[in-house]
Amino acid sequence: MGGLKKISDWCWEIPRSFKPGMRVPGRIYAREDFLSQIAHDKCQEQVANVAFLPGVVKYSLAMPDIHWGYGFPIGGVAATDVEAGGVISPGGIGFDTNCGVRLIRTNLKADDIAPRIKDLMKTLFHTVPCGVGVGGNIKVGQSELKDILRKGSRWAVGKGFGVADDLDCTENNGCIAEADPGLVSDRAIQRGLDQSGTLGSGNHFLEVQVVEKIFEREAADCFGLFEGQVTVMIHSGSRGLGYQICEDYLKVMRGCPEKYGFFIPDRQLVAAPVRSEEGQRYIRAMFAAANYAWANRQCLMHLTRLAFERVFRRGSNALGFDLVYDIAHNIAKLEKHTVDGEEKLLCVHRKGATRAFPTGHPDLPGRYKDVGQPVIIPGDMARSSYVLVGTELAMQETFGSVCHGAGRLMSRTEAARKGRGSDIIKQLEQRGVIVMATGRQTLAEEAPCAYKDVNEVVSVISHAGLAKPVAKMRPLGVIKG
Repeated sequence: MGGLKKISDWCWEIPRSFKPGMRVPGRIYAREDFLSQIAHDKCQEQVANVAFLPGVVKYSLAMPDIHWGYGFPIGGVAATDVEAGGVISPGGIGFDTNCGVRLIRTNLKADDIAPRIKDLMKTLFHTVPCGVGVGGNIKVGQSELKDILRKGSRWAVGKGFGVADDLDCTENNGCIAEADPGLVSDRAIQRGLDQSGTLGSGNHFLEVQVVEKIFEREAADCFGLFEGQVTVMIHSGSRGLGYQICEDYLKVMRGCPEKYGFFIPDRQLVAAPVRSEEGQRYIRAMFAAANYAWANRQCLMHLTRLAFERVFRRGSNALGFDLVYDIAHNIAKLEKHTVDGEEKLLCVHRKGATRAFPTGHPDLPGRYKDVGQPVIIPGDMARSSYVLVGTELAMQETFGSVCHGAGRLMSRTEAARKGRGSDIIKQLEQRGVIVMATGRQTLAEEAPCAYKDVNEVVSVISHAGLAKPVAKMRPLGVIKG
């Protein structure tokens, strides 16, 4: 990491001289002791490579959860100027389009569920389909699937899998209108037919938590959060459908750098101008995958609600089972931001990064306008998760973006080599966390030791002024694929 310029204790700059051809500097938000791991992972190379993209403005950014990814690092953020030939790159979004997190509050307290936690986790495990390629009971035909791709969460709520308030508390109200199912391949359609309301595998999870600490009382009250409260966090995305769309359009864009006359140092960064035919086709297909993911998490919330109702023999109103917020962290959006004093239309890539909009932002639901957007940052199976709120400084420095989680310290292969799933189950149970999974391999790959300490990651974001902590939750039970 030689040659880095220290901007602050929490921010480091990669100068354009690091690699000839960089259009803007890179910036990494991290503590100094994080830098050796970032260097080991060679992520700074990816941050520099992103700075080659046509139309990129201000900085190629990386959040403190940064680790190696496809094209962009995971934890990477970059914005391109649409009217100045700015491009969109599938590598800046990821294969699991709109992988995201949904936080649900309840009226239950930790003492209410302590005697029933094992029964609750078993019921959740048998109610919520999870695992590699696993389908669910919400099966649709091709015509109705295309309806999901057009309507997103609205489709799920219309089918009785939620209520209208859920849409208000979902990013983009759970639907991007520009989505075009006609640009989604038959193969992607086939992969999505039976995966609505399924968790998937890998780092996807369903977690029952307790609010351990409140930092910002006003925002917590606005979000309906209090100490000792039981919450639920759901992490999933667009599953095989989103993966296939990304794979399809990587092939479509393979020749775009030569066609449109620009150079990229890594073929995983293939891109097309936003205003080009290839760029427009990908954007509308990617939005369709995003809608599918929002519908998926809406269905997952519905199934989770059913499990809670069965175990506690109460309806959702009595349980206070309500959505706090649902937010994406693998997506690109067309947003207006101020660059050098001028408002510009930007294509903002957030790859393993999440929105952090401040008070008063027009894209926030009315109920949250006075406190700011809920920013949901999950940790690993053993440590905490956080809710924060975005700040105006984030709008100025990072296009209103922060980290999306703890971030990996080691690859899945390395993690699996160092631990066994059965040992992890015992270790976590000793710490008061009930874990259930379809496969021990996944547990080994997702062991807590494979991740950075989320408390330290959130500390960077907080000290850098990009978001303010509101609440901290610790896990009581976890479902993995």
